[in-house]
Amino acid sequence: MGSIGWIIYFVVLAAMVAFIVLRRAGQVPAKEAAEYVKDGAIIVDVRSPEEFSSGHLSQAFNMPLDGIEGTLPNKIRDKSRVILVHCQSGMRSKKAKARLNQIGYKEVYDLGSYERAFKIVSGRHL
Repeated sequence: MGSIGWIIYFVVLAAMVAFIVLRRAGQVPAKEAAEYVKDGAIIVDVRSPEEFSSGHLSQAFNMPLDGIEGTLPNKIRDKSRVILVHCQSGMRSKKAKARLNQIGYKEVYDLGSYERAFKIVSGRHL
């Protein structure tokens, strides 16, 4: 492989690493999240109802991102309650955390993707 080939290879590799790091940025550490789950945290799935019905965590409530600011306060009035949010890939859960923080919920943590949330809740993160 010529020098141009190696440069392209390293640029693509760096982009992939940056994507993974940025996607995980702001997510609650797995061990900490597992403790919150054990202590009774509320788990909120911010995917669409169709995504939720195709498979979800048994203890999760479905509150799609589009209307979370109106839905969640009707269900969870205690703004100091620990809430763990997740979605399909981790992008919507990051937005949900920010939106809930803006309306006064201080103990909101981003679990990230459904796959990661499943591993944490089922104890397979270790």
